[in-house]
Amino acid sequence: MPIALMADVHANLEALESCLVHARERDAQRFVFLGDHVGYGADPGAVLETIMGLVERGSLAVLGNHDAAIFEPPRREMQPEALRAIEWTRRHLNREQVEFLTRLPLQVEDGARLYVHANPWAPRGWEYIHGPREAERSLRATPHSQTFCGHVHEPALYHRTSAGRVTSFRPVPGARIPLVASRRWLVLPGSVGQPRDGIPAASYALLEPRSNVLSFHRVPYDFEAAARKVRAAGLPAHLSTRLEIGV
Repeated sequence: MPIALMADVHANLEALESCLVHARERDAQRFVFLGDHVGYGADPGAVLETIMGLVERGSLAVLGNHDAAIFEPPRREMQPEALRAIEWTRRHLNREQVEFLTRLPLQVEDGARLYVHANPWAPRGWEYIHGPREAERSLRATPHSQTFCGHVHEPALYHRTSAGRVTSFRPVPGARIPLVASRRWLVLPGSVGQPRDGIPAASYALLEPRSNVLSFHRVPYDFEAAARKVRAAGLPAHLSTRLEIGV
């Protein structure tokens, strides 16, 4: 059965629910959430309850920097609007939900696969994978043949050949990509709840573990409703605009 790889939900319940429906229609029964489950959006409690329920049934989740900021001092480089969203989110989570975040691991090893929010060379440093240079650093930092990260909010795929050369390409939604065993792979499925590549549709990926075939997907959802919730909550207006234009 396919594994659904979802990153950066950011408290966007409409996007998460649409992606779950889309993935289940394609027979996904296991889900991996690659961090930043909260922050920015207006439904942190409902999103966490959904993820917590799936984790209880065997799915996986790792810690993101916005998740960590709920229970520890935020990092100085966090933007003012993100800090405001974190402060708001703290007031809208219950004790059980916060405790769930505190228990999340920075990374999970699952056979040949590694799941981590930001990168495998320094997961707690929250540095971004912006291009082939950081991708090569990531692939050198782990013995796993497949690494899955969030944090960047744009879908991307990198691979390293047996000769050590790292190549990247922007995935085409729906295309089936064989993850050839002779190469090392780095997969960024994009963001469910805060896409930033100019497309408002939610982004996630599906992995068929037996055949090692990967596909990326864009899922339309009611981003206007999600944006209205952000404004009604009194969160920074720019966070609602981002949902509407995908940047």
